[in-house]
Amino acid sequence: MGNNFSEILREFLDEHNLTQVAFANAIGVKQSQVSEWLKGKAKPGYDILKSMAIAFDVSADYFLGLKY
Repeated sequence: MGNNFSEILREFLDEHNLTQVAFANAIGVKQSQVSEWLKGKAKPGYDILKSMAIAFDVSADYFLGLKY
């Protein structure tokens, strides 16, 4: 597993066959925001991280790179 957010997110999208648009829609952000995360230019804040964990039933630790 990658150790930075952009790598973790890229792997998550690949493993779940999710497009940036589908992922963005599921958590209530714009696709452009997901693109910025994948480029490593930005990272999600607490509220969005929480939405990601709830929307995909995954621990926030996973997206933080703390779960192995």
